[in-house]
Parts: sequence; structure tokens; C-alpha cells
Amino acid sequence: MEKLKCVIADDEPIARQILESYIKELPNLQLVSSCKNSFEVMTVLQEKEIDLLFLDINMPKLSGLSLLKTLQQKPSVIITTAYPEYAIEGFELSVTDYLLKPFSFERFFQAVLKVNKTNVIKSEVVSINKDIESSSIFVKSDKKIIKLNFNEINYIEAYGNYIKIYTDKRILTPQTLTDFLKKIPSNFIRIHKSFAVNFNKIEMIDGNQIVLQNNFKLAIGKSYRKKLLQIIDRSLD
Repeated sequence: MEKLKCVIADDEPIARQILESYIKELPNLQLVSSCKNSFEVMTVLQEKEIDLLFLDINMPKLSGLSLLKTLQQKPSVIITTAYPEYAIEGFELSVTDYLLKPFSFERFFQAVLKVNKTNVIKSEVVSINKDIESSSIFVKSDKKIIKLNFNEINYIEAYGNYIKIYTDKRILTPQTLTDFLKKIPSNFIRIHKSFAVNFNKIEMIDGNQIVLQNNFKLAIGKSYRKKLLQIIDRSLD
């Protein structure tokens, strides 16, 4: 079981002790640090990867909510406080739960379950996105958003600040060839300042031309020929 790495932030020693004892009761939690103020928390977050922050609001110099507003990337957050009036602001900052002191172990456990559920959903979304990214891409064209499977793309042509993507159709989309090649798999190879081809669609090299399926030919630029031949040589091994 992968444990959630936790940090406590509370200026009250008794409150920290209670949270520490609760965390010890759950095998999926690992306490990394117990901090007395927001500045200690900031140091921990800069040095270590933290999954969950138990955050008090009323702390000296920099409040818990002020700390959250300064963080560009933050872990899951469970607020622990004696002040119910900050609940709306807390949830506007995307906290997972809001525990009012004094809270029971049962209520603490319910909050942690929400964190686990959120992490599972995030993992599933990341997994789905990776699957989509590995096989397809979405592009804007003529006020539409079109999904293109990479294996359907034959070649791409630069067209100023646009590109033309050739499948069985021609799709015009507003981006440069250089930028587009950064988003797609490495089997798309630039063969000319104006063209990139799907390596899997190449039928043969004929002099200074690439022959694609349906006997369609594209010129190979002088500065791109050496790298193309190196890639082809590696595929022959």
C-alpha cells in the first residue's frame, strides 16, 4: 500500500499531538513533519513531495488561508480549525475537507477517505489522458475541434502560422509545424522545412524524394536527408 505523505501545520502543541496520534492509527498515512507555523510548512513543501496537509487557519504572522493562496502547486488540504466562518473561503481554495475542533477520530477518518477517493479519481484521469495522448490529438479547424488518430496522418505541411494535416482529408489548423511536432510521437519525422511525414507511411526512398502510400511523393530537404537516413538505418538493424 502506497502511503500518503502528510504534514501537520498548527501552532497549538496539543492540536498537533492529537493529529499525530490519529495519523498513527491509519496505515495509509505517513507523517513527514509537524510544523508550528506556515513558514515551516513552506520549507517542507519546497524540499519534499507531500500528498496531504492538515492545516490550521489561525497561525501567527501568516494564516493557513494566506499560505494556501501563495502556493502554486499544493497537496490535498484538510483544514483543522475552531473557526467555522472560514469554511466557504476554504472550499473556494479547493480544500478537501474542513474539520472543526474538537473533532473525533471518526470525523478525521472520513476526511482522509475523501482524499483517497480524490487521488484515485486523479489517477484515473491521468491514465485516461495518457491513453488518449498516445494514440490521438485534438486540433482546432474552422471553429471545430477535431480528434485525429496519429495512425491516420500521412504527412503535415507548414503553411505560415498554420499547418495542413493530411489524412484522407486535408485539415488546416492554426499552429506552426515546429510547435505541432513537439506534441506528437517521434515517428513523425521532419524531412523538409515545409514537411514532416509519418514514418510508418513511407513506402520507399527514391533519390531525393520520399514515396508515401498511393505513390505520393515529397521532396527531402538537403539538411534533413542525413538524419532521415540514420533513422532508416537503425530500423534495418
